[in-house]
Amino acid sequence: MRKIFKIINGRLYYISRVKRRIKKPKRKNLNYIKYKKDAATLVKERLEYFNTFYNYKWGRVAIRNQKTRWGSCSKKGNLNFNYKIALITQKQSDYIIVHELCHLKEFNHSGRFWDLVEKTVPDYKEIRNSLRTNGLRLG
Repeated sequence: MRKIFKIINGRLYYISRVKRRIKKPKRKNLNYIKYKKDAATLVKERLEYFNTFYNYKWGRVAIRNQKTRWGSCSKKGNLNFNYKIALITQKQSDYIIVHELCHLKEFNHSGRFWDLVEKTVPDYKEIRNSLRTNGLRLG
């Protein structure tokens, strides 16, 4: 830390202590770089497949390195997915993709929303529980 003094009208004033911040170079998550393309391919293929049942329109599809979410859907219809979707089972990734796809129609978790999910993923409750148990601890 260093002290800051300033001369005002011939008098010396102590202003504050300032911590020097040393910026550490950010390390990119190597797994994110490694699996991002695989996740993008998987998501796009499965979105196209499941959309044959729903016929919804979406905006941008992005693969992100999210710490707490498997996926999200914006009000604009953009879909975001965690890169770790490429590291889980096909059933689990299908559930996540269908879940976000159904938010394009029902932007909530009402009974109507879960009915839409159940249309293509009848065992969604079991899959959802397995995702909650294991969380995002992969990669």
